[in-house]
Amino acid sequence: MKIELIKSLSLIAALSMGTAGFAQETTETTTEDATTEQAPAPQPSVDLGEPVDGERQPGRTYVEKVSGDWERKCIVLPEGRGEDPCQLYQLLKDETGNPVAEISMGKLPEGGQAIAGATVVVPLETLLTQQLTISVDGAQGRRYPFRFCTQQGCVANIGFTAAEVTGFKNGAKATVSIVPAAAPDQRVNLTMSLSGFTAGYDELTAPTPAAQ
Repeated sequence: MKIELIKSLSLIAALSMGTAGFAQETTETTTEDATTEQAPAPQPSVDLGEPVDGERQPGRTYVEKVSGDWERKCIVLPEGRGEDPCQLYQLLKDETGNPVAEISMGKLPEGGQAIAGATVVVPLETLLTQQLTISVDGAQGRRYPFRFCTQQGCVANIGFTAAEVTGFKNGAKATVSIVPAAAPDQRVNLTMSLSGFTAGYDELTAPTPAAQ
């Protein structure tokens, strides 16, 4: 038994040495073949460029901050033209949660009856003669006319007094109502959340009136 065990161990040792020798020979052959391969041709002189900061291109809008359900959207001014002007923005949804319209609101220059202005964009299928109404927390609303329409929708430019802005700050939600042209006997009520309005509005800067 001992003799057979010694023979087996000797065979295993011999095989191990043979495998190591084969591996060494293979490595040497591969290294030799790699050295004989042709060296890669030198690359031409190229310019890899640099990243472009698309958000800082003049005229581009960007979201600077989110306040509750409002986004603070700003427009990039050309360098040296001062601070980027910003407005509050919200996508308005109907009672089933579908996005239908949008509103952008900002401060107006001091001295006028309206201290804030808003632009509301609604679908082209809106019945314009029925105008647009806004009410806060179910209180009596006000009606506003549409100014013009583009390929993106129809636009109403609205002014808000200090009392109306205070109503937005104290309210939970406003309702923006429009009438579809295909169903003039119906109204589509869009929810304008007032969550975050106070903080977002107070951070806005009123534009300075242009010098005469």
